[in-house]
Amino acid sequence: MTGRGILRRDDGTLTLFTAIAAIGLLAALGFVVDAGQKLQAGQQARAIAEEAARAGAGQVNRSAAYAGGRRLVTDPAAAVTAAQAYLSHSGHTGTVTVTGDQTIQVTVTISEPAVFTTIIGISHLSATQTATANLVQGITGQQP
Repeated sequence: MTGRGILRRDDGTLTLFTAIAAIGLLAALGFVVDAGQKLQAGQQARAIAEEAARAGAGQVNRSAAYAGGRRLVTDPAAAVTAAQAYLSHSGHTGTVTVTGDQTIQVTVTISEPAVFTTIIGISHLSATQTATANLVQGITGQQP
């Protein structure tokens, strides 16, 4: 037999290679998409934590300020309430900690559903970020 009548041993190997390569490329694309989603969740968590910390740090202890103290301090209860209110308004939860008399620390965790990695059992991607804000009064440091 000549030409088309004889099957060679390597017939179909290009098709098999293409199928395997396509599956590998789709898997890589899936990981890239989900990794990008996790990075985006981390950026969002960081932004929300920073804003909530700023909201809390702006809560000045008014009685101490009106008493003529030279240094402003935060009102811890009002700071936690303001930061939690910001978190609630943004639709997220987190922890708020008052450290010292001028520092507020907020930690936020955001969880997003995975798109492609659910195939291998990873159903959610979560990112946790922490931000700190300090109550600063007046101009500090050396001036020009």
